[in-house]
Amino acid sequence: MKLKIAVASRGTQGLADEVPEVFGRAKMFTIIEVEDGKIKRVESVENPAATYEYGAGPIAIKFLADLGVGVAVGAEFGVGVSTLLADKNIRTVRAPPGTKVGDVVDKIIREAVQEG
Repeated sequence: MKLKIAVASRGTQGLADEVPEVFGRAKMFTIIEVEDGKIKRVESVENPAATYEYGAGPIAIKFLADLGVGVAVGAEFGVGVSTLLADKNIRTVRAPPGTKVGDVVDKIIREAVQEG
């Protein structure tokens, strides 16, 4: 099983970082590559849409889709963002603001392993 997860993040602390209140305008995304139920790579990338006044969601989603992300994690997903993510076959997972990136990633990995 290979999986690439993007977690909206407050900064560059990787798995120790926290989920912010926003998704499309999150400052960073923590990108986690998982293979055979194990984390293989963790990278913090700047969200190119973080400072956009309008239209941040579509830009952020295109960026994540271009990275090959299969799961997006955030506190909230509006209707437009949810639709665009679904169109790109990116599954959404909600995590309350302040949740540690590592905690939500561990949960996603456990669920993926159980599903087979």
